[in-house]
Amino acid sequence: MTKVVITGSKGRMGQALIACAARMPDIQVVGQIDQGDDLKAIVDGADAVIDFSFHSVTASVAEICAARRKALVIGTTGHSDSEKALIISRAKEIPIVWASNYSTGVNTLFWLTRKAAEILGPNFDLEVVEMHHRLKKDAPSGTATTLLEILAEVRELQLKEALRHGRQGIVGERTAHEIGIHAIRGGDVVGDHTVIFATNGERVELTHKASSRDTFANGALRAAQWVTTQKPGLYDMQDVLGLK
Repeated sequence: MTKVVITGSKGRMGQALIACAARMPDIQVVGQIDQGDDLKAIVDGADAVIDFSFHSVTASVAEICAARRKALVIGTTGHSDSEKALIISRAKEIPIVWASNYSTGVNTLFWLTRKAAEILGPNFDLEVVEMHHRLKKDAPSGTATTLLEILAEVRELQLKEALRHGRQGIVGERTAHEIGIHAIRGGDVVGDHTVIFATNGERVELTHKASSRDTFANGALRAAQWVTTQKPGLYDMQDVLGLK
């Protein structure tokens, strides 16, 4: 039995985690934390904390987990560089799974994107399109950012220099060294991501569409079970699924 505390419990993902955990006999939710609640008061009764709160909160959650030697699963996105550094420093003390997306399907998309970029080579233009519900606060999504990082790594590009956020006005011809990202917001879309590889005469598109947050919740719960048996370090969902 893996005992977990969920932070951000009143949010959409928090509620999905609670509902999915209730259907998993090997998971027990021993605490639900949201804004104004005290994680320190209940964390000792858990094996792991699953954080789906807000990016500015995650570093403090990681600090508490490190102090109490509790494993951590991070699902928040939109962190600043300083926030990332603080969180990563805690991986020396506890095992942390930090993924932009916990869906098995999306992690398959990550793997396929890397392979396609390697196989198709530098003659294909790279574009990423993502769509989410109208209430999402950050853009591009964490999942889209991971896809962009994969593409930049394969192409040996500096992402900050290569990235093009949409296009407006007379921007000139597309260069061979840019990676386009386009964020669409509207309605109640859970999460759609498409990676486009385009060259003269043909185009390859890899797409994942999520219709339920349960796919993310089930993956995060799976990660919580896995991480409690690991040594201190920073892991992602590819590690959990054995895709590395």
